[in-house]
Amino acid sequence: MTVEFQVQGVPVSELARRYGTPLFVYDGTALRDRFHGLRDRLHPAMEIFYSLKANPNISICALLHSFGARAEVSSLVELTTALRAGVPPQQVIFLGPGKSRQELAACLDSGIHAVVCESIPEVALVDELARERGVKAPVALRVNPRFAVKRSGLAMGGKPRQFGIDEEELFATTDLVKRFPDVDLMGVHVYMGTRILHEAVIVENTTRILDLAERLSAALNLELRMVDVGGGLGVSYFDGESDLDVQVLTDGLNPVIEDFTARHPGTRLIMELGRYLTAEAGTYVMGVRYTKTSMGERFAVADGGTHHHMAAVGIGSFVKRNFPMAVLNRLDEPATEEWNVTGPLCTPGDTIGKKVPLPPVRPGDLIGVHRSGAYGPTASPGLFLSHGYPAEVLVHEGRCHLVRERDSPEDLLQRQRLYDPTAHDAADVPH
Repeated sequence: MTVEFQVQGVPVSELARRYGTPLFVYDGTALRDRFHGLRDRLHPAMEIFYSLKANPNISICALLHSFGARAEVSSLVELTTALRAGVPPQQVIFLGPGKSRQELAACLDSGIHAVVCESIPEVALVDELARERGVKAPVALRVNPRFAVKRSGLAMGGKPRQFGIDEEELFATTDLVKRFPDVDLMGVHVYMGTRILHEAVIVENTTRILDLAERLSAALNLELRMVDVGGGLGVSYFDGESDLDVQVLTDGLNPVIEDFTARHPGTRLIMELGRYLTAEAGTYVMGVRYTKTSMGERFAVADGGTHHHMAAVGIGSFVKRNFPMAVLNRLDEPATEEWNVTGPLCTPGDTIGKKVPLPPVRPGDLIGVHRSGAYGPTASPGLFLSHGYPAEVLVHEGRCHLVRERDSPEDLLQRQRLYDPTAHDAADVPH
């Protein structure tokens, strides 16, 4: 009997029949287990904020919020998504190095917990906007520290970056509170790196960030009501990698958190998690259209590819390795052959897996890329060749929910305007 991949008892062939391929499938139980697996062991003073950049689907955000997650956002749409998903404004923070005036105004108007400012000129703009509104703007300062992250998949600090204000600059600018009277400087944010798979590194980073926050608070005379220690908790994708041991991680983190909260009982502690919460819960499902052999190598040409899942080909990674992949409708068959799995795009770059060990592949098979719940559509060129974005389906408590409709040709064309060279409307002629 053929063994088929299922999500909460729903066969993948049924999902493909109902929603078509390619599609992303998210397992609500996996999301819940991932969140509570950490939440139930982590010190209660450390709040978990979901980073929408990993997967901005409004239903994913709403489900994680129902488990207890807050929201960290980095665009006007992400802010709107979090609020519409039911996250209260006081459970939202906004960060990013290039916020627009419109985005900053929306932060103040919606009353979010903190705007994380990444430069002194940004603090000045927030001060101006707050003064116009007659409010005090809650601001946390993102710091680019002297120390660098170790053993990170992608470093975000500790070297010249667009992110944050250099530690040296902040310690030399002790008049910030006086310079910006309509800003409430209330916290510190540091994010060192992402995809960290070593518990001791996360503990060390957290310890050093909390120490830096205390020293900055004293130097700048700011009330330390919030410290965001970033996160960067990794997910294993490749051979030779192992997932974090949550018990080992929290055994190391909790005493550090307890020690800090004893000294600062009124400080809100925040950890941002995106990939860690969602990656494991997602599977990208592609239908095989054709198979062929070229110069001795096998190719499975699928209906999905890098335009939906750029992360699977190594975005943010120096070494290109395959995400875990399988023929989902024949899981029990041994992987006896090597296959290049490619998509429908007219570019050699549309190869989502190179020499992937798989059983013999046939047209009509369903190939899945596991651990695809993070940085799929949100980090991919979905409009390349005008294919558009795929459907997204959430399976929760045994029921299937279409949480994003597949783009249609009309969807992709409706915002374009056809130029008519025979028209002579003066309003369209530049002056």
